[in-house]
Amino acid sequence: MHSSWLFFIFIIVSTSKFFSQGVDIPDYFVTDSTLSDQILEIVNELGLAGDYDVGEDGIEQISLAVVDLANKAPVLAGYKYGNFIYPASVYKMYVAAEILHQISLGEYSLNRIHIVEGHNAVDKNKEIGNDPRPLIKPGDTVTVNYLLDLMITRSDNSAANCLIDIARREKINQLMSKYNWHGSEVTRKFLRRKFEDPGYENIPGTETCALHAADFMYKIETNALVDPWVSQQMKILLGRQLDNTKLTKGLPDNAVFYHKTGWYSFWTNDVGIVNDGNIRYIISCFLPLKEEAALPKFRELASRIHHLISNRNKH
Repeated sequence: MHSSWLFFIFIIVSTSKFFSQGVDIPDYFVTDSTLSDQILEIVNELGLAGDYDVGEDGIEQISLAVVDLANKAPVLAGYKYGNFIYPASVYKMYVAAEILHQISLGEYSLNRIHIVEGHNAVDKNKEIGNDPRPLIKPGDTVTVNYLLDLMITRSDNSAANCLIDIARREKINQLMSKYNWHGSEVTRKFLRRKFEDPGYENIPGTETCALHAADFMYKIETNALVDPWVSQQMKILLGRQLDNTKLTKGLPDNAVFYHKTGWYSFWTNDVGIVNDGNIRYIISCFLPLKEEAALPKFRELASRIHHLISNRNKH
């Protein structure tokens, strides 16, 4: 293994350990302890404040952030939003951001052709069963635009593997570093370790925290994720999310939710921007719960948070 790869792995391990105890809050966020206390009350009432057994990965806790966008200064609150946790497919949005960044630089276009390598075609079943688009197969010829849409809207793992190859992990993580999302580096593809690229076979799994994911959404909402074109392209993709079984279920019918979900084994997650025409806010929630147990919690959490933010902004 080259020394540069060893250094790269060392940086990821070191930053993950350091920031697992606390994260830097961007100076443009105003923290609100009263709102955090109100969110904590909701968390306690839903029984989400404890420790969770996640099998061989030990004990985990939730990570939850809310950003109220009603005023000029965004107001941050939440519960353990600096806790790093496995994001499942949520980190596909970080991959998409770097792909769009490279396109904005003119390195290639959305119509670039990509031929799918066999080891990247991992999905045996569609993540969204009623999506008519076929599973990606080895040797398929597809565009970057098609892969982006599959990766975000259907959470397709094969598409994600292809796009991670196109973007290159070192480039994705340069973008992460630019925004001080240390500890949320993209380390793994969505495949078994024995099929990983050289230098990545034994690398730690990807983690993120609710604060970093919420900040990502805030940059999209303010057209500050790379540039307005990248931000708006990301928002369009997130607005076409096909998995609406989680936080969406607790939001009013008139609310638009630009979001990315993720679920695997013990983890169920949802992160996005809510806009019902009267209030706008970001909710970033990572639950160390299997999906069947997490879904009713998400519904109730979303309903209560929406009610809380609505009451907060009544004039």
